[in-house]
Amino acid sequence: MRNVRLVIWDFDGTLAHRRGETGWSILLAEALDAEEPGHGHTAETFRPYLRDGFPWHRPEVAHPELCEPEAWWAAVRPLLSRAYESVGYSSTRALELADTARRLYVDPDVGWALFDDTLPALERLSQAGWMHAILSNHVPELGRIVTGLGLRDVVEHVSCSAETGYEKPHARAYASVLDHLQPEEAWMVGDNVVADVLGAEAVGLPAVLVRRPDPRAARYADTLAGVPRFLEEAVAA
Repeated sequence: MRNVRLVIWDFDGTLAHRRGETGWSILLAEALDAEEPGHGHTAETFRPYLRDGFPWHRPEVAHPELCEPEAWWAAVRPLLSRAYESVGYSSTRALELADTARRLYVDPDVGWALFDDTLPALERLSQAGWMHAILSNHVPELGRIVTGLGLRDVVEHVSCSAETGYEKPHARAYASVLDHLQPEEAWMVGDNVVADVLGAEAVGLPAVLVRRPDPRAARYADTLAGVPRFLEEAVAA
């Protein structure tokens, strides 16, 4: 494609959220709510057990062997089940609960929602001639979630680490979008200063940090409504 101006968006925590957070600990408690009401555990119960073990915790390591959905989940399932085991569930029951958590997480109608500022920002930039792509460290079913949230009509391309084998801030993650769309100009926007800003800038992409301020980011907006001004200023310059 020629003369394409592209905004590459992070997904979770930037365009959308699940139950108001970006982590998985609420999910594990929610699975218990569905299976064992009155269990007495909260998201904080599981948070310490989920701080390592996902593919995105080691973004420097490519994982092409996990690019099939069942292979990806086979690698993550033990992490989820260990969290349940750590609070007293048997290994068999922990695996069952991990499977329940998976079913809940990939269902776009259960818990997922767009931020209120997402569609207005995308539409404003579309009207100004910008194309949109999503680049996310996420589960293999990301495309299903994006479709369920009604973003397919707005977003040209979705690149998911579970399909490419590369997690942001690995350079090949950004290349999975840039090589596909070949934009003349591209920006990265996301809520993670390392994955979405510093990693993008390392490969030559200007970036905007949103929602979670960090002094390492040269450009920051509290909401997506503040993103267009950075792009408009760059075009005017």
